[in-house]
Amino acid sequence: MTLLSVPVIDIAPFRNGSPADRAAVAAAVDAACRDIGFLVVSGHGVPERRLAQIGDVTRRFFDLPIEEKLRVRRPAPDVSRGYVGIEGESVGRSRDAAATAGDLNESFMIGPVDLPDPDYAGSAAAGTHFAPNLWPEEPAELRRIYCTYYRAMGDLAALLMEIFAVALELPDDYFADKIDKHISRLRVRNYPEPKVAPLPGQLRVGAHSDYGSLTILATEDRPGGLQVRNSDGDWVDAPIVPGAFIINIGDLLARWTNDRWVSTLHRVVNPDESDLAGSRRQSVIFFHNPNYDAEIRSIPTCVDPGTGPSYEPITSGAHLRRLFVTTQNVA
Repeated sequence: MTLLSVPVIDIAPFRNGSPADRAAVAAAVDAACRDIGFLVVSGHGVPERRLAQIGDVTRRFFDLPIEEKLRVRRPAPDVSRGYVGIEGESVGRSRDAAATAGDLNESFMIGPVDLPDPDYAGSAAAGTHFAPNLWPEEPAELRRIYCTYYRAMGDLAALLMEIFAVALELPDDYFADKIDKHISRLRVRNYPEPKVAPLPGQLRVGAHSDYGSLTILATEDRPGGLQVRNSDGDWVDAPIVPGAFIINIGDLLARWTNDRWVSTLHRVVNPDESDLAGSRRQSVIFFHNPNYDAEIRSIPTCVDPGTGPSYEPITSGAHLRRLFVTTQNVA
């Protein structure tokens, strides 16, 4: 039966269990990635205190006066670092060029916190993927907490990619040398309580799919949340499970799997007028992306005999640069 809602999967048996346990988790993940492209994972091993710490320090950053936040504003459209103000982007443009109304959130981004070899990080092919991070002066502990969280998400992403390898009938370490110098982004978003009515069609985040390999999302159960479009074309709410992460695959992994797995449209809707009070909401999002020079070529186990791959090979960096620079920025 095709999954029409986002499943909750405990991945602890993959981390700690028998080969049969690992295979069962991988099979459940495969079904979710084939049918809806989203899943919620528990049993991931990330301490809840880490989620509480980054949630608290992020809220204090967004509570700063706008003048303070603008001290670390994003320096250029092709540099995924720093602060972006409310309505500063319209990610829905990736699917609809007419979606010009800015999204009703503000955000802050960092990239890799442990740089690889300088020749690799500084090469022309690296572009801005290893651009310096911008750190606010306040809260003073934000840099330490973000660096710790970024590393934890890198470790969790590596575990998820191992699960993906097993699900795709590949060696456990198939992806390991393709993500050991990953160019991932950590992005936090604040969705303020609305003070005025949105423009026609304007959402907290417009409908889009993510660009990279996978996304790890920690969010809050507040009015005006994440919705996923299932294979029947219906928008369904993503379940919020305390201590669990929402995971979705992105366009790059869909391409890598020759569309065996789906990169699903999703959006963040506005709260109903009756729920405006208490609708401020925060999300902590880790966009995992492979090494910029990793070749994204259709995985052999995902190509039907006699049909061939659907896509030409491309590097991770070229794929991301093409999508991000041309579609996200409106400010």
